[in-house]
Amino acid sequence: MAEPGRTIVFLGIALVVIGGIVMLIGRAGLPLGRLPGDIVYKGKNSTFYFPLATCIVVSVVLSIVMYVIGRFRQ
Repeated sequence: MAEPGRTIVFLGIALVVIGGIVMLIGRAGLPLGRLPGDIVYKGKNSTFYFPLATCIVVSVVLSIVMYVIGRFRQ
């Protein structure tokens, strides 16, 4: 039972780090979540929001980071 415990602790630490990074990005004034290409539909009683452009930017950045990490591990 030690291995699932370690995994849960690692995931918790990773979530805290990711949360901190998101908070820093928000305070830095970067417009993530408000980029041109993000879909926002406001109805009378509801709002639909899908950050399409933000998802693409985050995906590209994470792909580059993972590529660089992979190159250093070899």
